[in-house]
Amino acid sequence: MERFYVYTLLSLKDRRLYTGFTTNLKNRLQQHARGEVKSTQNRRPLKLIHYEYFINEQDAKAREVFLKSGFGRNQLKQALKRTLP
Repeated sequence: MERFYVYTLLSLKDRRLYTGFTTNLKNRLQQHARGEVKSTQNRRPLKLIHYEYFINEQDAKAREVFLKSGFGRNQLKQALKRTLP
């Protein structure tokens, strides 16, 4: 069974969040750490602060889009208020 992940990283450099989608979370986190992901390469170091696991790709992609929206981003920040600086 294929797995789909939506994850959120915290940039320890600029304290901003990055939300993404992947089928291989471990590999994707390594790519971020090595600077191979253009959107985060200048924001390293990064810390994984949240992820969700889905068995349906469309559900995962929809969740990613939601978390990147203003309302979704605010909801995530509220849920992680003790984690975020």
